[in-house]
Amino acid sequence: MREAAALPSLQSEAHSLRRHISNTLYQRRTLTLFLILLPPLLWFGVVYVGSLLTLLSQSIFTFDEMAMSVTAELTSDNFTSLLNPANYDIVLRTVLMAVAVTVGCVLIGFPMAYYMAHHAGPREKGFFFVSVMLPMWASYIVKAYAWTVLLAQGGVIYWTLRQLGLLPVLEGILQLPVIGGETLATSNLGRFLVFTYIWLPFMILPIQAAIERVPANLLLASADLGATPFKTFTSVLWPLAFPGVVAGSIFTFSLTLGDYIIPQLIGPSGFYIGNMVYTLQGTIGNIPLAAAFTCVPIVLITLYLALARRLGAFNAL
Repeated sequence: MREAAALPSLQSEAHSLRRHISNTLYQRRTLTLFLILLPPLLWFGVVYVGSLLTLLSQSIFTFDEMAMSVTAELTSDNFTSLLNPANYDIVLRTVLMAVAVTVGCVLIGFPMAYYMAHHAGPREKGFFFVSVMLPMWASYIVKAYAWTVLLAQGGVIYWTLRQLGLLPVLEGILQLPVIGGETLATSNLGRFLVFTYIWLPFMILPIQAAIERVPANLLLASADLGATPFKTFTSVLWPLAFPGVVAGSIFTFSLTLGDYIIPQLIGPSGFYIGNMVYTLQGTIGNIPLAAAFTCVPIVLITLYLALARRLGAFNAL
């Protein structure tokens, strides 16, 4: 009987405690926001930032090549070695490919995004969205290996060009320095095509969202005032849609900068930053130099994000 009598009292105290906590959280919005954000911030701070700082802190350690081990002796030699011709060439090769892929994605993605935003009907727009998103649903590894088959001499691309009589044109392009190679699969052109294909959706969607924010009557007013289509594009559409271009370039540039799988599968021999870090850390065990290489894309992307923020790119995401 006493336990039955005490039960309502306990329930009343629990209810009172919940109400007190609820009132406290309602009155102190900052405390409520802090408690909501605490779990993801702890995860981000401890797991991501903590592991990243641990890696970067090892960039000032010394790697003993004789013992193949890392010692805690502090040095700046790892960063100095980045200026060696071989390492500098790796950084330059990676950055140039990232810039080329970004420009290629803009040239391909902008017309498609413009059509989706201003000309496609509801069904057509849905078809384009599915077509753009569909490659993203497939495995990255599967797509990369599939392209090795497509670019091979016995692949679909060579067969199609041969049927169209355009194979000599491709062979002439492959003779060009820098972009050429023995075959399409072992050339920088082939590597560029694969990078562009894989990262193109990340460029189309931000541009399409930015163009949709441009009122169509501005384009009509420009034409009514006598501006040519090119003038309308350069003076009205491009400046207003440029934040979307920059937003898309954040993805294409940074993803190309850190990729290490495609450079291993397609293109000529030569390291990129991603597979150089993978080789140094996973094969050689030179973690300090790998950490120094890791600092390069981090610095480049940080500077790029700061520039993108000034250009209003985050408003288009």
